[in-house]
Amino acid sequence: MAKKKVRVDKSACIGCGACVGTYPDDMKFGDDGLAEPVTGEAEEEAVSVCPVGAISVEE
Repeated sequence: MAKKKVRVDKSACIGCGACVGTYPDDMKFGDDGLAEPVTGEAEEEAVSVCPVGAISVEE
């Protein structure tokens, strides 16, 4: 699958690690303990693993 530009809403992220655990090449924990994209892009499916909807694809 092609990677898409993604954004993490830090105010919604709960730091559960679902995205980091499922897509470790695309997502990581930042210094604040919340998720962030490694390169600014991730597999589009990373959006669906977030239980609180904090990850979105930028159009």
